[in-house]
Amino acid sequence: MQIGTAANTSGVSAKMIRHYEAIGLIANGARRDNGYRDYDERDVHELRFIRSARDLGFSLEEIRALLDLWRDRARSSRDVHTLAARHLHEIETKIAELQAMARTLRQLLGACHGDARPECPILDGLGGTTTRVASR
Repeated sequence: MQIGTAANTSGVSAKMIRHYEAIGLIANGARRDNGYRDYDERDVHELRFIRSARDLGFSLEEIRALLDLWRDRARSSRDVHTLAARHLHEIETKIAELQAMARTLRQLLGACHGDARPECPILDGLGGTTTRVASR
Protein backbone atom coordinates (compact mmCIF):
# COMPACT_ATOMS: atom_id res chain seq x y z
CA MET A 1 0.00 0.00 0.00
CA GLN A 2 1.14 3.56 -0.57
CA ILE A 3 2.04 5.94 2.23
CA GLY A 4 -1.37 7.67 2.21
CA THR A 5 -3.17 4.39 2.71
CA ALA A 6 -0.69 3.33 5.39
CA ALA A 7 -1.25 6.67 7.12
CA ASN A 8 -5.04 6.33 7.03
CA THR A 9 -4.93 2.71 8.15
CA SER A 10 -2.47 3.29 11.01
CA GLY A 11 -3.63 6.69 12.21
CA VAL A 12 -0.13 8.12 11.73
CA SER A 13 0.24 10.99 9.26
CA ALA A 14 2.33 10.55 6.14
CA LYS A 15 4.58 13.35 7.38
CA MET A 16 5.24 11.47 10.63
CA ILE A 17 5.83 8.21 8.77
CA ARG A 18 8.53 9.96 6.73
CA HIS A 19 9.96 11.43 9.94
CA TYR A 20 10.05 8.03 11.65
CA GLU A 21 11.85 6.63 8.61
CA ALA A 22 14.32 9.53 8.56
CA ILE A 23 15.29 9.01 12.22
CA GLY A 24 15.48 5.23 11.79
CA LEU A 25 12.57 4.42 14.08
CA ILE A 26 11.03 2.32 11.32
CA ALA A 27 12.52 0.89 8.15
CA ASN A 28 12.02 2.85 4.96
CA GLY A 29 9.10 1.55 2.95
CA ALA A 30 10.13 -0.65 0.07
CA ARG A 31 10.27 1.24 -3.20
CA ARG A 32 8.23 0.25 -6.22
CA ASP A 33 9.58 0.65 -9.73
CA ASN A 34 7.74 3.98 -9.95
CA GLY A 35 9.54 5.25 -6.82
CA TYR A 36 6.54 5.15 -4.49
CA ARG A 37 6.99 3.70 -1.03
CA ASP A 38 5.21 0.42 -0.46
CA TYR A 39 4.03 -0.57 3.02
CA ASP A 40 2.71 -3.94 4.16
CA GLU A 41 0.60 -5.01 7.13
CA ARG A 42 3.67 -5.44 9.36
CA ASP A 43 4.66 -1.82 8.67
CA VAL A 44 1.14 -0.65 9.51
CA HIS A 45 1.21 -2.71 12.70
CA GLU A 46 4.47 -1.03 13.75
CA LEU A 47 2.96 2.38 13.00
CA ARG A 48 -0.06 1.56 15.17
CA PHE A 49 2.32 0.41 17.90
CA ILE A 50 4.15 3.74 17.69
CA ARG A 51 0.89 5.70 17.73
CA SER A 52 -0.31 3.81 20.82
CA ALA A 53 3.00 4.38 22.59
CA ARG A 54 2.92 8.10 21.70
CA ASP A 55 -0.65 8.30 23.02
CA LEU A 56 0.70 7.00 26.35
CA GLY A 57 3.39 9.69 26.34
CA PHE A 58 6.44 7.56 25.65
CA SER A 59 9.34 9.50 24.15
CA LEU A 60 10.78 8.55 20.77
CA GLU A 61 13.78 6.96 22.45
CA GLU A 62 11.51 4.95 24.74
CA ILE A 63 9.47 3.90 21.71
CA ARG A 64 12.67 2.86 19.95
CA ALA A 65 13.51 0.66 22.95
CA LEU A 66 9.96 -0.75 23.06
CA LEU A 67 10.05 -1.51 19.34
CA ASP A 68 13.40 -3.26 19.74
CA LEU A 69 11.92 -5.35 22.54
CA TRP A 70 8.77 -6.05 20.54
CA ARG A 71 10.81 -7.21 17.54
CA ASP A 72 13.00 -9.45 19.74
CA ARG A 73 11.07 -12.65 20.42
CA ALA A 74 13.79 -13.71 22.92
CA ARG A 75 13.15 -10.62 25.04
CA SER A 76 12.48 -10.69 28.73
CA SER A 77 9.17 -9.21 29.78
CA ARG A 78 11.11 -7.82 32.76
CA ASP A 79 12.80 -5.36 30.39
CA VAL A 80 9.45 -4.17 29.05
CA HIS A 81 8.03 -3.95 32.57
CA THR A 82 11.01 -1.90 33.78
CA LEU A 83 10.70 0.58 30.92
CA ALA A 84 6.94 0.97 31.39
CA ALA A 85 7.25 1.27 35.19
CA ARG A 86 9.88 4.01 34.81
CA HIS A 87 7.58 5.88 32.43
CA LEU A 88 4.63 5.55 34.83
CA HIS A 89 6.80 6.95 37.63
CA GLU A 90 7.67 9.96 35.44
CA ILE A 91 3.97 10.52 34.68
CA GLU A 92 3.01 10.29 38.36
CA THR A 93 5.81 12.71 39.28
CA LYS A 94 4.58 15.16 36.66
CA ILE A 95 0.99 14.82 37.93
CA ALA A 96 2.17 15.62 41.48
CA GLU A 97 4.04 18.69 40.18
CA LEU A 98 0.96 19.86 38.24
CA GLN A 99 -1.25 19.36 41.30
CA ALA A 100 1.17 21.47 43.40
CA MET A 101 1.06 24.17 40.73
CA ALA A 102 -2.75 24.08 40.73
CA ARG A 103 -2.85 24.38 44.55
CA THR A 104 -0.55 27.40 44.43
CA LEU A 105 -2.58 29.09 41.70
CA ARG A 106 -5.81 28.34 43.53
CA GLN A 107 -4.42 29.98 46.67
CA LEU A 108 -3.13 33.00 44.73
CA LEU A 109 -6.50 33.39 43.02
CA GLY A 110 -8.24 33.14 46.37
CA ALA A 111 -6.06 35.91 47.78
CA CYS A 112 -6.76 38.25 44.86
CA HIS A 113 -9.83 40.47 45.02
CA GLY A 114 -9.99 40.79 41.24
CA ASP A 115 -11.33 44.32 41.46
CA ALA A 116 -10.10 47.80 40.53
CA ARG A 117 -7.41 47.90 43.26
CA PRO A 118 -3.82 47.98 42.00
CA GLU A 119 -2.61 45.54 44.66
CA CYS A 120 -2.43 42.05 43.26
CA PRO A 121 -1.37 39.07 45.37
CA ILE A 122 -0.96 37.02 42.20
CA LEU A 123 1.68 39.36 40.79
CA ASP A 124 3.27 39.69 44.24
CA GLY A 125 3.42 35.91 44.54
CA LEU A 126 4.92 35.50 41.08
CA GLY A 127 7.40 38.26 41.82
CA GLY A 128 8.46 36.61 45.01
CA THR A 129 7.57 39.64 47.15
CA THR A 130 5.39 37.54 49.43
CA THR A 131 6.13 34.26 51.10
CA ARG A 132 5.41 31.20 49.05
CA VAL A 133 1.75 30.34 49.18
CA ALA A 134 2.26 26.60 48.82
CA SER A 135 5.38 24.54 49.18
CA ARG A 136 6.23 21.86 46.69
